[in-house]
Amino acid sequence: MSRQLVAVLGRGVVPTTAPIATADDVGLVRGDGCFDAMRVLASDGPAVIENLEAHLERFEHSAHRLGLPFDANAWRSLIAEAVAAWPPAPEAVLKLVLTRGPESDPGAPTGFLTITELNLDVMRRARQGIAVRLLPRGYASDAFADAPWLLGGVKLLSYAVNAAAKRAAGASGDDDALFISSNGYALEGPTSAVIVRQGERLVTTPTGGTGILDSVTARQVFARAAGAGFSTAHALIPVADLFEADGVWLASSIRGVCPVTRLDGRTLRVDADWSARVAAWGGF
Repeated sequence: MSRQLVAVLGRGVVPTTAPIATADDVGLVRGDGCFDAMRVLASDGPAVIENLEAHLERFEHSAHRLGLPFDANAWRSLIAEAVAAWPPAPEAVLKLVLTRGPESDPGAPTGFLTITELNLDVMRRARQGIAVRLLPRGYASDAFADAPWLLGGVKLLSYAVNAAAKRAAGASGDDDALFISSNGYALEGPTSAVIVRQGERLVTTPTGGTGILDSVTARQVFARAAGAGFSTAHALIPVADLFEADGVWLASSIRGVCPVTRLDGRTLRVDADWSARVAAWGGF
């Protein structure tokens, strides 16, 4: 069993078995809330949180889109307390959660975090390469453009569809899924962004009308690639282009930048040097 730490806004670090929400918390019964997650690294020195400010900024954006109050300083204090109490582990995931709170007590949001040790064997296997299944998401690539109530770009707690997509991929013998739009474009994975290499150019799906999440990892990869003199672009990627690409990766803050070795049962090009380069740009 992985080691874990739990901390609650207004209470600090609590026992992992301590109650932290009521039975009618709408985050539990309706998925009405948001979260964010990032890696905690520790080796010989103090624990380091990767890209903390970028993740806090995205977490705050999600909260504001949901109309939830957000105190960035309170979250920073809670994170600092939790990390100080965390025993060293090579890699762990820090998850921040904010819900609308109890239905019986409107206006009292629930905020907490967990730090959980990662299974490095699982992570390392994924970072070597994954098989991916294409799954239709059921809407066009611009479905979110004029529909703010769909909450595009918000990291919602309601991840049932994402989890179901991963199970469907697993049932096909694959490791992960990649959602595609009804008009034939690659969108994102259930918990990751897609990055495609076309020669010396890297491409990822744009946010906005597509409704996909702004990926902190993909953003970092692109910034470092541009700094190294390579071309980058945010553009719609036709599904057919994935099979002709010089490389395809699924990128996330926890699992890393994973080369896609097989897509819908078809073998893709994998360049080991480029995969190492893109992974390093992502911090892995």
